[in-house]
Amino acid sequence: LRARERPVGSDKSVASPVKTPFFEPAQKIEISQANLPHWQQEEKIYFVTFRLADSVPQEVLQRWRDDALTRISQDSTEKEERFYDELESILEKNTGECIFKSPEARKLVENILFRFNGVRYRLHACVVMPNHVHALFQVISPNTLSEILKQWKGVSAALLNKHHNRTGTLWQKESWDRIIRSEYHFRKCIEYICRNPNDSSVPVFLSSAAKIYATPGEATLLSLPQNARENNENEVSQKTPSENTENLRARERPVGSDKSVASPVFSPVLRSALPFSAAVIDALIHSGIAREEIAVKSRLAYDDDFEGGARGNAVRALPPVLNDEQQAALDSISKSLSEKKFRTHLLHGVTGSGKTEVYIGAVRRVLETGGSAIFLVPEVALTPQTVERLRSRLADCATQIVVWHSNLSAGERYDAWMAMARGEARLLVGARSAIFAPMQNLRLIVVDEEHEPSFKQSETPFYHGRDVAVFRAHLLGAVCVLGSATPSLESFYNARNGKYLLNRITKRVDDRAFPPMKIIDMRREILHASGQTTFSRTLIDALRERLEQREQSILFLNRRGYSRALICPDCGHVITCPHCSSALTYHRSEELMRCHLCDHVEPAASRCPSCGSPKIRQRGFGTQRAEEILKNIFPDAVAVRLDADTMSKKNEFRKILGDFRAGKIDILLGTQMIAKGLDFPKVTLVGILDADLSLHVPDFRAAERTFQLLVQVAGRAGRGELEGEVLVQTFTPHAAPIQFAKRADFDEFLEDELVRRKEFGYPPWRHVIRHLFRGQNAMLVEETADRWAEFLEQHAPDLCEIRGPAPCPTEKIQDNYRFHIWYFCENVVRASSRLMQLRAAFPWPDEVIDLLDVDPADVG
Repeated sequence: LRARERPVGSDKSVASPVKTPFFEPAQKIEISQANLPHWQQEEKIYFVTFRLADSVPQEVLQRWRDDALTRISQDSTEKEERFYDELESILEKNTGECIFKSPEARKLVENILFRFNGVRYRLHACVVMPNHVHALFQVISPNTLSEILKQWKGVSAALLNKHHNRTGTLWQKESWDRIIRSEYHFRKCIEYICRNPNDSSVPVFLSSAAKIYATPGEATLLSLPQNARENNENEVSQKTPSENTENLRARERPVGSDKSVASPVFSPVLRSALPFSAAVIDALIHSGIAREEIAVKSRLAYDDDFEGGARGNAVRALPPVLNDEQQAALDSISKSLSEKKFRTHLLHGVTGSGKTEVYIGAVRRVLETGGSAIFLVPEVALTPQTVERLRSRLADCATQIVVWHSNLSAGERYDAWMAMARGEARLLVGARSAIFAPMQNLRLIVVDEEHEPSFKQSETPFYHGRDVAVFRAHLLGAVCVLGSATPSLESFYNARNGKYLLNRITKRVDDRAFPPMKIIDMRREILHASGQTTFSRTLIDALRERLEQREQSILFLNRRGYSRALICPDCGHVITCPHCSSALTYHRSEELMRCHLCDHVEPAASRCPSCGSPKIRQRGFGTQRAEEILKNIFPDAVAVRLDADTMSKKNEFRKILGDFRAGKIDILLGTQMIAKGLDFPKVTLVGILDADLSLHVPDFRAAERTFQLLVQVAGRAGRGELEGEVLVQTFTPHAAPIQFAKRADFDEFLEDELVRRKEFGYPPWRHVIRHLFRGQNAMLVEETADRWAEFLEQHAPDLCEIRGPAPCPTEKIQDNYRFHIWYFCENVVRASSRLMQLRAAFPWPDEVIDLLDVDPADVG
């Protein structure tokens, strides 16, 4: 709580360059005017009171509101004191039902207050009175005061209503709060909380810092539950988020001690933070004022984001209460773990149903019994959020949690690998390649969003991370959990046939409603706009409404760049990549044309290279163009684009998502990386700008991918207390996948798609093997593919059904022409083994390369 520090050799205190946890007049203030005004600054301490709905008359509430608004413009100490006195006198009359006289109800609220202590805020003091709650806490960035209050009241209302078998409004709509202005103000709030209970049986919680200001015997102190005690005991060592110079402050002097103990700082951090040269630091070391030591610092990914990080000292967040379906799923998985036999569970839970809580519960049981686990996520972008949640929830398990994906540095890879090999790390979070990690005593493998095609390695060596996970679990006698809101047809087919155990969660957490989905026919929008349009009128109106209500929106478009092609209207020439059979994408921000297959780049054309016409035109639109139009329509809104082109820096993705979670961004526009797994409570609108992109492609999984994508993106809305809405722009509104996604009807879609797949013999009814031929001589590649097909018909006519050869949908990539043959078979092991034997006997030309891909995810 110190706001000042003493320079070396000085007896006078001067202002510290770091931000204080108290109100700063010079710092920006955000005032949220609901029923009462809320003064919000980052990283500050607040005294909050929230009351039961029947505790305060409405006319009194209105008088408080008017008085508080007056004090914003005329800050009168007399009025402020009268305001506080009136509040306290009304509350202490204990009007209303006073359900917190019940110890069970009071305990439930206390546990909710402790749940995110040290993660989203630092709780200094709290007391649960019969009809109201007082809490004194400091917000941890990027969280905000309003977000924390909504979470407290929303979760507690659901649990308390269920506990008392009641319905209706539990809390007052407003939460009265005041920002702490000084250390004196902080002490006065603690004294008030301590003397507030008129019954000695009502306990008060005080943190280590708060106890310094409390008079012994004033109140009965609350004894924390064992699983929350680490938060209180480790509180003094928690780091206050601020600038780098915060790390240079000496720790608080212990009571009764005249000596201060300095926190060690790594030399690069120290030298970059201080405003003077390295020679000054060297002089301090030479004179003995400072001491320099050699220490080893682990290069574990995201370890700097959490105090203690992977070393097991992170502040623990208490688990939520699981609902019946979540508990049933966890019990089923736990039973398989206790039997120590190989089983595969398919966890099919709707978006926002709390599948991650089931994963964490299963991981905890493995770690507590000395085992280890692997947690696979489909996108590198999802790794930071997953690691943060696991580290805060499993902080008491005394194990390292390491990360593995392609964006790690060489040092981070080495340290993570050695931590796993030595058995120090017993939980690994990573992308598909993490499935090969050397984990000791591996008992559990979790594959989140198992339907995602990104788990499939699309180049040599071909493998599917999900299938390898199942097979590795089989080899080790471990348990594999596959989870998704939209499982792949293959996985669900295996569960329906008894190969996998099926666990379903059909409701969202706290019985939150699914966001309604509205389909917008873009054919009508084009007629109204007399030409191509990116944003429909309905979507623009919905975005404007969210901006007025200070809510957030997500817009999804799975095409980066400004426009997908440049075309000449005179001769019809399309500018294509010289190395691939695909159009070059125009990137306006760089004035370049780029191939998204081979990364070929050339300057943007101003004239047609075929006929020389200057009338070159852009066709189609990508995220860059959508961002430009969005900023023209809403110039005052903060709109940020998130795609592969904006992710130039290593941690840029984490920074943007952190700003979005903190409410600094109004509209987030992005590609696949924002379509799944992210949880933002303030997002109430999701717009899908072109739902047809994944539908009209030459792939038998096109309908399945479209349905999955729409449901997953729609699931980003309405995950908090506010209701959500989803708007889907499409030129084919009556397409079956879009209509099924509108109803979020997975079972009906499954039955419809299985009938279509069976008609043509596609998976899951049969396995598919793709045989790819490529080379720089197109005629030779085609001839080789034809000769191989004839050779296969002669030597293994009954091995499988053969379809092809034919040119690939993308016929040329990186100067290689491509043909393929499809094999449909019942027994994929037998078929692939026989194909490998025949390949060894076939006379292959040196200029042609062939590849076998079992169950391919990409048919381009």
